Amino acid sequence: MRLVLASAVCVALLFGGAAFAQDKKGKIPERTQKVLVDNDRVRVTETVYPPGGGTNVAGAPAYRITRALKGGTLERTYADGRKETAAFKTGEVKEQPAAKAPYTLKNTGKSDVVLYTVQMKPAKK
Repeated sequence: MRLVLASAVCVALLFGGAAFAQDKKGKIPERTQKVLVDNDRVRVTETVYPPGGGTNVAGAPAYRITRALKGGTLERTYADGRKETAAFKTGEVKEQPAAKAPYTLKNTGKSDVVLYTVQMKPAKK
């Protein structure tokens, strides 16, 4: 009886753990974003893209300056299926125009990509 019970517990742990790992592995981590400043002129954020993680819909509608606090590669995928690679070197500063079309982002590297972004807001009339 003890042998049957011990075997059942081992099987439950083995398959239960495998199912848990699979669920966890199957979930794609999303980016985390901390808003540092948000007023009528600018929005300043620090965004972390974990490996394999990204956003469902992105595309900044305004002009922005981005500095890579920790570099890496992000892949942009547009609605029409077109893909672009955006590579950032640590410390690099990029000037980026407003996005013309929405896209998704995904970190294709093996480590976090951390970006510090200053996004200009349209002037109020």
